[in-house]
Amino acid sequence: MKTLMVFDFDHTVIDDNSDTWVIRCLPGQTLPDSVKNSYRKGHWTEFMGQVMNYIGEQQISPDRVRSVMETIPFTAGMTDLLTFISEHKSTIDCIVISDSNTMFIDWILHASGFKAAVDQVFTNPARFNELGHMEVRGHHSHDCDRCPVNLCKRKVLEVYLSEQSDGGVEYERVFYAGDGGNDLCPTSCLRGRDVVMPRKGYTLEKLLARLEQREDKASLRAKVVAWSSGTDILEELKGSMQSYNT
Repeated sequence: MKTLMVFDFDHTVIDDNSDTWVIRCLPGQTLPDSVKNSYRKGHWTEFMGQVMNYIGEQQISPDRVRSVMETIPFTAGMTDLLTFISEHKSTIDCIVISDSNTMFIDWILHASGFKAAVDQVFTNPARFNELGHMEVRGHHSHDCDRCPVNLCKRKVLEVYLSEQSDGGVEYERVFYAGDGGNDLCPTSCLRGRDVVMPRKGYTLEKLLARLEQREDKASLRAKVVAWSSGTDILEELKGSMQSYNT
């Protein structure tokens, strides 16, 4: 039976925020107030489009942006976890659902040698235009009022699971590892045998704790196991695979 490993990316696979890390490619490593003040709540991807346009206007080359992004650190233990997944592709499918963008994630995974561990990445499409400025668009449209306008991770996961099922792939267990507020919505489509893994000390852990305290916990069926490092996730994954192989 197959296992599905679902990762958020920022502060989960990597130990920082890729969208703020990119500011390091600027000489002063800071944005002007005119760009900072353009952010509207719930419209982060639109804001990142303006950030990347400003970076392009400062004559920062795509290669310079890429070289800076490739220095972002992985979360402790995550390289061991991704190595294990790479070595067990016949039994583990792995996807990333992230509010970052295609170019940042592709660069980081490619530079680290872990691109083969991940079967699909669902994130905001990015490309360089004819001026050499990166453009970022929203991943999709949706009608979920709990999520940012550009990405509902629950919708992405539901569609992925449905398409896999249509292709004859069913998962014995789904593991979902994340850290942020936008990782709460997808936990509602997990089953009782699935596992949601919030990073200790981050927003998702607090939101799940609040849900577990409510009398009506219908929206949370999955087992909750908090993690501090990729090693914690790896041990849970190994234990699960051993339990249904015996």
